[in-house]
Parts: sequence; C-alpha cells; structure tokens
Amino acid sequence: MMMLNDEVNILRQVPLFSSIDPCRLKKLAFSSHRQHFEAGEELFHQGDDADHAYIIISGNASVMTDGANGPTRIAEIPAGNIVGEIALLCGGSRRATVQALDSMDVLAIDSKCFMHMLSEDSTACANIMRVLAARLADTTADLIAARAELSNDVVHYPNGLAPARCDGRSGGL
Repeated sequence: MMMLNDEVNILRQVPLFSSIDPCRLKKLAFSSHRQHFEAGEELFHQGDDADHAYIIISGNASVMTDGANGPTRIAEIPAGNIVGEIALLCGGSRRATVQALDSMDVLAIDSKCFMHMLSEDSTACANIMRVLAARLADTTADLIAARAELSNDVVHYPNGLAPARCDGRSGGL
C-alpha cells in the first residue's frame, strides 16, 4: 500500500506538478486514488467523457486514435508521465484511447480536484501552460517536418511565421 508521502513524491516528479506548493500537492495526492491495469486494459477510450487524469507510476501506456483505417498507435507513454490531462483542461470527450502495454499502476486524479487545484494556484496554472505550450510547439515542429518529408517540398508558414520553440533553441524550429 502506498503512503501519502509516496504519492506526493510521484506528483512532484511530474513536470506539470513540479512547482505546486507541497500543501496543495498533499491535498491532490489525498484526493487521488491508485489503480492497476493489466496489459491490454484501457484507461479510457476515445469518445469517453474526461473524468480523470492519470500519473503512470509503473508500466507503459499506448495512445491510439480511431481512424478510417482502424486504430493507429500515435505514442507510447512511459512511467513518470501524466496522460489524460488535456481532456480535463479542454472539457468534453477523450480524443484518443489509452491502453496499458504491460502491467501498469497509475495514480488517478479526479477532474474536479485537478481543476480546483488549478483555480487556487496561479503558479501551477502558469507552469501547466508553459509545459503544454512546449509540447504544442514540439508537436507542431514534428508535424511540419513530417509534412515536408512526405512532400519533399518547401514548407510555407502562414503569414511567413515559423512556429516558435519553447525549449530555448534558436532558429524558430
């Protein structure tokens, strides 16, 4: 059985939560619950309502989307990461299916607790925005590179502006 301090330490190691006040992290850990998934079990399915975010304590998760040609695996998420937080922030339904690749333990964070924590802590909000903006910039750069590779053509940016990176690298991409 996991102790509260263990769960606080798990949360603290996730970049989205690294700057949160220890008292708030303790509240979030206390209101969260641990779950176990066997290989092949779904944490959630594309189209489900967003009710939890999950910190992967052990194991790996596969992220898949349903398309015209069936399910497509788009990412693998290792232990120490959060999954499902975007749907909590955006509201609505899940944009992808997340499934355990192997035996997996997670810390499930209820959407109301997650949003309450953000409403109380502007530093946490700013940190989450920074982390998500960096992810978006990296994803945009990857998409542009993939499109350029597929088309063997020059990539044209809207209004002549290349997407910025949030990781301090120069050159826009």
